[in-house]
Amino acid sequence: MSVEVAHEAHGHPLKHHHFEDLEQQNESYVVGMWTFLVTEIMFFGALFLAYTIYRHENPAVFIDAGHRYLNVWLGGTNTVVLLTSSFFMAVGVYHAQKGNRQYQLVFLGLTLLCAFGFLVIKGFEWSAEFRENHLPGPYFQYESKGEVIPVQKAQLFFCLYFAMTGLHAFHVIIGILVIGTLWLMVLRRHPSVQYYMPVEMAGLYWHFVDIVWIFLFPLFYLIPIKG
Repeated sequence: MSVEVAHEAHGHPLKHHHFEDLEQQNESYVVGMWTFLVTEIMFFGALFLAYTIYRHENPAVFIDAGHRYLNVWLGGTNTVVLLTSSFFMAVGVYHAQKGNRQYQLVFLGLTLLCAFGFLVIKGFEWSAEFRENHLPGPYFQYESKGEVIPVQKAQLFFCLYFAMTGLHAFHVIIGILVIGTLWLMVLRRHPSVQYYMPVEMAGLYWHFVDIVWIFLFPLFYLIPIKG
């Protein structure tokens, strides 16, 4: 009875002392995460703007280099992998809200497997580009399969490709670290993950990573044969 009285006096047992109530604490989590994601959107937005301007000015480069050299099957497979991981993450958040520890471990673990699978597939794709000397730099080589494309313009296309997909892969790695840490905390019954919001915020971040790829895939891989 004394414990219940203490909880009534101090609020919800999972509420931190510097918040008035649990609702305010939840709102602070959400606002903080969305503030962070807005900065990420602005960061990616600059690259998408550069992509838009360069593609408008050099459509032939994107048609020749993008459509004929990038592996649409690997890119499509990675899209399915990430969409599947997003589903697993959503189910993991649901079980976090319900307090189902075992199911949290299962679905967070499946999300991690998909994330690692994405990086492995991307590694195969990048290695093929490395072998063909498509990595921008002094050893860059390019042989046009359609109309003649200046090497400098083709190199700029691959600069955008590696910069944008590389930045996305970096965010995938961050997601692996965050979700992996949460998985260990759930496994060890850490007090911080008795509250579902940390898992939900990780899920929000992971959905953002998935959405970015949903834009990258058609922009780079599904370029029409004719402009």
